[in-house]
Amino acid sequence: MRTYGQYCPIARGAEIFAERWTPLIIRNLHLGCDTFGGILEGAPGLSHTLLAQRLKQLERLGIVESVPKPQGRGHRYQLTDSGHDLFGVCETLGAWGARWLEIAPENLDPYLALWSMCNALRPERLPEQRVVIRFDFTGFRPHERYWLLLEHGETEICKTYPGLDEDLYITAEAEAFVKWHAGRLSWAEAVRDSRIRLDGPPWLIRAFPTWNARSMFAHIKPAYDRALPNRGGGPQRTAGTLNAG
Repeated sequence: MRTYGQYCPIARGAEIFAERWTPLIIRNLHLGCDTFGGILEGAPGLSHTLLAQRLKQLERLGIVESVPKPQGRGHRYQLTDSGHDLFGVCETLGAWGARWLEIAPENLDPYLALWSMCNALRPERLPEQRVVIRFDFTGFRPHERYWLLLEHGETEICKTYPGLDEDLYITAEAEAFVKWHAGRLSWAEAVRDSRIRLDGPPWLIRAFPTWNARSMFAHIKPAYDRALPNRGGGPQRTAGTLNAG
């Protein structure tokens, strides 16, 4: 690991926190992803090899610990007290990003928004019976289709047809779905403009937006009125981009 060679706590903390993928690993562990595969699922682009390296490093530093699974082989990963404190840094960074950084086209990954949505569902509001929801995403990326399975308060995202009857069909522009989840677009706006369309039983259509499946930063109002200096004579633009979390 490269170091700044300074005693300053900011420098020493940044040597750990600013490693690529480390904040997302900490975030995923906080959200309850306690297996190797679960952590990977919420970090598209992270390789198996690099995740293994990062987890070993975080264990060595006392930020993450692994414990044997109660049943079967393998280990579960969890944050230590130090790791939970470090997630507080993730929260502060996320709040800053939600306030000051726009969501650019390259950040519009509907799968990640769907994965994040599943971690924000309120189990007490979910239907008691099994529900299968098909999502069709259009827009910036090629057409993407996923299935969300809800049963007994548990959720599962399938990238291939699960062989079960579909109860609700949701067709959404990737941009609209991501920005709704991130709190940049209200459900009423998205549905009114047909950017998100639902087809299925009326009770399920009414219930879906009440499951409170938005980002933990959706309540933060962006400060995009603070524009960069207009040096080129064209339209002013606001600063920065950040993946929705």
